[in-house]
Amino acid sequence: MRMKLSFPHAVEQWLTNIVKRPALAVTVAILWLVVIGWVGYGWNLGSVGLIDETEPLFAEASRQMLITGDWITPYFNGETRFDKPALIYWFQAIAYAVIGVNEWAVRLPSALAAMGVMVLVFYTVQWALAQTDESEAVSSRTRRYFTASVAAAVTALNPEMIIWGRTGVSDMLLTGCIASSLLCFFRGYAESEVGSRSAGGEKSDTRSRSLMPNKWYFACYVLIAGAILTKGPVGIVLPGLIIGAFLLYVGQLRAVAREMRLLLGLVIIFCLSVPWYVLVIWRNGWNYINSFFGYHNLERFTEVVNGHSAPWYFYFLIVLLLFAPYSVYLPVAMLRLKFWQRSHWRTQARSQQLGLFAFVWFVTIFSFFTIAVTKLPSYVLPLMPAAAILVSLLWGDFFAQAELNSNQKVITYPMTFLQVSSWINVVFLSVLSVAFFHLPHLIGRDPAAPNFQQSLQDSGLPTMGGWIWLLFAVISAVFILRRHWQSMVGIQLLGFVAFLIIVLMPAIFLMDQERQLPLRNLSAAVVQFQQPTEEIIMVGFKKPSVVFYSHKQMKFIKLTKDATEYIKNIANESNHPASMLLLTEKRNFFKMDLQPDTYKNLAIKGAYQLTRLNFKKMKSQKLDIS
Repeated sequence: MRMKLSFPHAVEQWLTNIVKRPALAVTVAILWLVVIGWVGYGWNLGSVGLIDETEPLFAEASRQMLITGDWITPYFNGETRFDKPALIYWFQAIAYAVIGVNEWAVRLPSALAAMGVMVLVFYTVQWALAQTDESEAVSSRTRRYFTASVAAAVTALNPEMIIWGRTGVSDMLLTGCIASSLLCFFRGYAESEVGSRSAGGEKSDTRSRSLMPNKWYFACYVLIAGAILTKGPVGIVLPGLIIGAFLLYVGQLRAVAREMRLLLGLVIIFCLSVPWYVLVIWRNGWNYINSFFGYHNLERFTEVVNGHSAPWYFYFLIVLLLFAPYSVYLPVAMLRLKFWQRSHWRTQARSQQLGLFAFVWFVTIFSFFTIAVTKLPSYVLPLMPAAAILVSLLWGDFFAQAELNSNQKVITYPMTFLQVSSWINVVFLSVLSVAFFHLPHLIGRDPAAPNFQQSLQDSGLPTMGGWIWLLFAVISAVFILRRHWQSMVGIQLLGFVAFLIIVLMPAIFLMDQERQLPLRNLSAAVVQFQQPTEEIIMVGFKKPSVVFYSHKQMKFIKLTKDATEYIKNIANESNHPASMLLLTEKRNFFKMDLQPDTYKNLAIKGAYQLTRLNFKKMKSQKLDIS
């Protein structure tokens, strides 16, 4: 009597049948990458407005580059913006020129960078496992494609990558450049050995006489230059530390430095990245040097900047939450490597050192930013692809195990480690479920969106999120009890995708409607009501999105008392303008103690108010505005 296959085994059999046909396997892999790339980064990318406060700063600076033709010095609101180098502005400005000035164009560079990393992770993992199979004289295409597909999916579908891959700032572009440079380095590093081994001594001699690095090392250098143009010195410091630590550990530092043509590589990097810095310094002098290199680099590492301080364990929590639901498997994925056995790793073929390389990559970035005094969640974004590779190699063991006969063994670590991690994951998902059931009471009240808590509760989204995570916690527990380890990672991915589609995306639309839509409407009102000579001041809050959407310059004044003094000085000038536009929050407007006859309310949008001040009436009535 034939036994009916269980669902996990049926899926496994289906995948096995696919990979037996190489053309079909490649087609399915491409479709897989397209689907997860679109779900993660393409779907509704430009359907919500820019999010204050950082995203509109980049968007407007890029728009200024496009309309002024000044591609050297970034400007926002009529002032220089030296926070970040020019590459992100260039890419956004090019996107504006191609598809127009809109949210899609602002976020497209980040989305493409995220998808590029995802594809390169797939390609690198699949290639490395293919070399391992060749060296061990085995054929395990199922394991190879499955592991690479999992690596790509986990890279793309985690909260940290989703957040920054859908945000038009420089963080994802930096991650794309750094992660891609590291993956290209590993390909060049491993391919050099493979090429020498497969082609014999003659090819090896030819390589050693070549003045140029191989194509993968060359790509690594170009991408490092891109990282420097995206965020400055950290773009070369992080890859340099990771590559140097890895080569030092495996005893290949001097040999690979010669093989990489390191001096030539540094020339390539600096020839591509330094000219813009020379031009921007030539134009702006010490203002740029002090602002960018002093404040935004040195001070951020050594001091607390903008109040972004956090305890030493901050990034443990960030990785736990923003690499969820896979983060609990990272410890066992690292222990699986037995990274402390240095003699073992030094004798391994280069292509088999991908797991160790990902471990060094993860630990180096995590340690670097843990040491730094200023801490932000986005700083550890470049380690997420390494975390995805580590987790995927862990789960790849189970597909390799299924392809071996009973006398062979792939898993060399105690299964109790995986069992404990899996049960911790069940507990974690259960706690997450409970948190979502009570989410409206846990989030703080945002003055910019005073009705959001009630709207969120009325939408039912927190309850749906709670039920989703509870359901997948139960399914995970069942799979653990039945020892369906191969299906566990699929459940994690399916749970996250369900949460993204059913809960997270509608919640983003709701937040946009409550928090950002009033600002866009306020921007439209500014365009409608501003007269040619009127100055615009924004008092008590700073929302750069109004500058972007209105295309108007504004003066930001933080305190109402300072704004009152500023208005008084303008009114007392002999050649004062006839009027001024005032943007305030409704709750703060009456703190300015303006006389009713001296202003006219033009529009109220959400929590905000647009008012016209009449200076002629102020002066004729000799009002004391202080």
